[in-house]
Amino acid sequence: MEKFSKLPYERVDLEKMKKDYADLIKRLKDAKSGEEQWAVHQDYYKIRKHILTQHTIAHIRHDIDTTDEFYDKENEFYDQAMPEWENCENEYKKVLFASPYRDYLEGKLGPVAFKNIEISLKSFDEKLIPLMKEENELVSRYTKLIATAKIEFEGETYNLSLMSKFTTSEDRSVRKRAVKAMSDYFLTVTDEIDEIYDKMVKNRTAQARMLGFDNYIPLGYLRMQRNSYGQEQVENFRRQVKDAFVPFVSKIHEKRRQRIGVDKLTFYDNGVYFTNGNPKPIGTPEEILKAGQEMYRELSPETAEFIDFMMEYDLFDVLGRKTKRQGGYMTFMEDYKAPFIFANFNGTSGDVDVITHECGHAFQGFINRDDEIMEHNDITMETAEIHSMSMEYFTYGWMKKFFGDRCNDYYTMHLEDSIIFVPYGCMVDEFQHIVYADPDMTPAERKATWKRLESEYRPHIDFEGDPFFGEGGYWQRQGHIFQSPFYYIDYVLATVCAMQYKAKMDEDFRGAFESYLKLCKLSARDFYEPMLESVGLKSPFKDGCIEDLVSKFEKKV
Repeated sequence: MEKFSKLPYERVDLEKMKKDYADLIKRLKDAKSGEEQWAVHQDYYKIRKHILTQHTIAHIRHDIDTTDEFYDKENEFYDQAMPEWENCENEYKKVLFASPYRDYLEGKLGPVAFKNIEISLKSFDEKLIPLMKEENELVSRYTKLIATAKIEFEGETYNLSLMSKFTTSEDRSVRKRAVKAMSDYFLTVTDEIDEIYDKMVKNRTAQARMLGFDNYIPLGYLRMQRNSYGQEQVENFRRQVKDAFVPFVSKIHEKRRQRIGVDKLTFYDNGVYFTNGNPKPIGTPEEILKAGQEMYRELSPETAEFIDFMMEYDLFDVLGRKTKRQGGYMTFMEDYKAPFIFANFNGTSGDVDVITHECGHAFQGFINRDDEIMEHNDITMETAEIHSMSMEYFTYGWMKKFFGDRCNDYYTMHLEDSIIFVPYGCMVDEFQHIVYADPDMTPAERKATWKRLESEYRPHIDFEGDPFFGEGGYWQRQGHIFQSPFYYIDYVLATVCAMQYKAKMDEDFRGAFESYLKLCKLSARDFYEPMLESVGLKSPFKDGCIEDLVSKFEKKV
């Protein structure tokens, strides 16, 4: 394998792709045994891996520089091409699902794989392709709008990511001015974002109704591959969070208010935990990556092998740049069995969270890279986020490398921030359920809904009449709402599981880490709740789980 910058890229040939899938389908139908169909399926893997790899390389390179004309065109191509590929996948899976040799194939792939195929068949139809292409274009439009944001502040121009160092400044007046500058920026684009989102909601609703659903919510759940729980369980989970976590979080905010020495908590105090500012990583980005390599070499033999591979092949792009897509993610290049981590370092503790959180995702993909069954790595997001969020806790013992004598401050901030996140994540989820249940809401009604939910989930915040953030506009900077509907609750469910690992590691670190390794290796071989039970974790959906967690963590913060 070459370093990432040297990896070859070639646009997927749509006509060849369609012919390849047609050939696979014919061979699958003509097969006279399960063994013959399994041989066809292994050839399917080769074709699928190549398509995914080329798309992923183009996607990463576009995100690295959203103004690169070549990869901008490639991104536009895949907005149109990927629904065509999904149609090919759907036609292939129909034949596989109806196989007369199902028992043999299920013995190879496992029951989860066939449940996921059933879900994918319910969530797609060829007639949706024009709407899916339009949806992709809308997502790209929003992503580019946010990525190219230009915010004037203190005589310089910044994007949203680079503004973080000012919005978390120890100087309250700087924070206030920085958040005001961001609010002013969003006021200039809020109408356009409203227009984009309104079209998204109506587009997704139209897709759902074409498949026979009343609204997009059940289709959104299918597309998130929710194969073992539904809307009622999520609603019950959010109810428990409102009952137990919101009061707990209010107590944490009161401690934070006293710690930072303010009379009341305003929206520009929201990300600040200490009067001398939040702990920031020491060293250059290169030194942070080097410290991360040392940390993973010490954590375990498995993590040592993983990090050396990542560094050897330059599988990180973490420097913040003005034309780079916002946010961070881990993705995987199937042909090379290689994870890739994308992020925007901005001089805050979030830079270290990349080395822990995104590396948790990447590590899980890396240790399963040789599994010949692709379906085993078809992980649902509420499971995938356990891998990443738990790694944030498992690496606590090495934080001195990144924060020096402020490592204890980092522990306080990280733990409080993780707890505080839970109600916010539920708020994002409830907002989306309300929006998609009533797709004809006006933009003003959506903002009013967000404003009401703020008062229920984050009653501590005073927006001081800010014309954007104070009027229910904050959701417009939450990319998941636009790019991945109903994804956000997965972070919350995973936070609850990761907090269970934190409680376990405080008692028996090595035992907790062995459980974590087992969970990573299980990947998508089992359904969500049985898998949690097999590694000693409680399902977040079970009544009492949230109350139990609050009782444990009230003693820790």
